[in-house]
Amino acid sequence: MSPAELWLRRPQNVWLRRAVFQVHLWSGIILGIYVFLVCLSGSAVVFRNDLYDLLFAKTRVAVSGNPLTRDQMTQAAQRAYPGYTVRTIHRGRFPTEATDILLVKGWRHKDRLFDPYQGRDIGPSVEIYYRMLHFASDLHGNLLFGAAGLQANAVGGFLISTMCVTGMVVWWPGIANWRRGMTLHRDVGWKRFNWDLHSAIGIWMAAFVLLWGITGSYLVFPVPFEKAVNRVFPLKQYRPIPEAALGHKSPGSTAGVRLIRVADDDEPIPQRSRAPIQRSFGDWVLRWFSMLHFGNFGGLPVKVLWCVLGLAPTALLGTGALMWWNRVLSREARSLRRRVATR
Repeated sequence: MSPAELWLRRPQNVWLRRAVFQVHLWSGIILGIYVFLVCLSGSAVVFRNDLYDLLFAKTRVAVSGNPLTRDQMTQAAQRAYPGYTVRTIHRGRFPTEATDILLVKGWRHKDRLFDPYQGRDIGPSVEIYYRMLHFASDLHGNLLFGAAGLQANAVGGFLISTMCVTGMVVWWPGIANWRRGMTLHRDVGWKRFNWDLHSAIGIWMAAFVLLWGITGSYLVFPVPFEKAVNRVFPLKQYRPIPEAALGHKSPGSTAGVRLIRVADDDEPIPQRSRAPIQRSFGDWVLRWFSMLHFGNFGGLPVKVLWCVLGLAPTALLGTGALMWWNRVLSREARSLRRRVATR
């Protein structure tokens, strides 16, 4: 039987598959925590544009005359909450945005929104939610380490793509059993079920994980991708960072937190960019790279799908860790217990 026939019919007997299995295993162990954090935060930020809009709507007020002075706002807040002292006042960036006031009384505090024109309390502050979204976006984009984390994230995208390819090699069960590797089966032991679950999720999610890994690397290092695309489909617009990745600033945070809002296709072009944009086919290829990564196409159904599928790699991490425990760690633990018992 030739090597090709052996691979097609009995891949478990091919030494290359065993070597690739070790690469897949150890890359999963090394990248496990990274994959968990990136995928979890990635699913969390799929709806960040919608959440920004929702939060901003809660801070909107009607413009009526001149805004109150800082002293007048302090007096209005203390009238609303007697005994409390105003610690901070953050005015909105826009005339239609409420003022965020933090009041304290001993160990208690209240973070509230006030109408800057009438001085009335209009509800709790949404600043904490802005900060949570900012944290999730920062974690997903640069691992909370700025420019260095951004570059490390791009390398991580390539490594995840490699792990995905090695996983597909390990998954191949042979031409006679390939359908079995795509489904779950009853009446098998829990160890076998865990293996089937890992295999099924992995093969069905392979294309998505590969897509997110490659497009994530593109968003950090666009130049090599632009050069490659330009060789096949000439680009009209050379830009160092994809337009959809840069986006525009979200309608502000009441405490000055810098937030980036990813541009959607159905959003109006900012006033400074109203000139029609002429794109070549290559430009659209690059634009789709960023839209496919963020799920900014197809509306709400695609965003829900991207959010759910983004959690799948965490399931692969869990089932893979359980297989590692069954195959390696549990044996080592039993061996250690026997050595301790014989002393």
